Amino acid sequence: MARLKEKYLKEVVPNLKKRFSYKSVSQAPRLEKVVINMGVGDAIANAKMMDSAVAELSAITGQRPAIKRAKKSISNFKLRAGMPIACMVTLRKNRMYEFFDRLVNIAIPRIRDFRGVSPKGFDGRGNYTLGITEQVIFPEINYEKVEKVRGMNITIVTTAKTDEEAQELLKAMGMPFRSEN
Repeated sequence: MARLKEKYLKEVVPNLKKRFSYKSVSQAPRLEKVVINMGVGDAIANAKMMDSAVAELSAITGQRPAIKRAKKSISNFKLRAGMPIACMVTLRKNRMYEFFDRLVNIAIPRIRDFRGVSPKGFDGRGNYTLGITEQVIFPEINYEKVEKVRGMNITIVTTAKTDEEAQELLKAMGMPFRSEN
């Protein structure tokens, strides 16, 4: 079992149950999935950029990403419908916990001038989205082999009903939120 999942079951659930006075352990919010998206606009001009983005995202997540294609043609961007423009991965169960553990404990502290993640990334339904500007903060990426520094969006989907419950869940699991003063 993943280290973070064990912590969730032994520490986080009892604390959340007491804090929000849930009657059952099943009412406590939990992580459902983690979705990582990486836009590759350069793939329009150079198709090899998509290959490197897929290789980097698969190294970070341990799972092969799905390639997303353009739905519409946009002439100003020289984009045709069906061209590959992004790659994404949906992580669930143990891979999700392992990725979240590496994200919180290894990758996020490696961000330059880091003061905590913004608590404003919640969507009103208990899901949190975080934008990362460079993929080189992950230790799986070899800095010398990176062709171009790319960002990614990481969405953490929880079963929490409100943003407050989701924030408490993520905070208890180690997410370093910025204190709003």
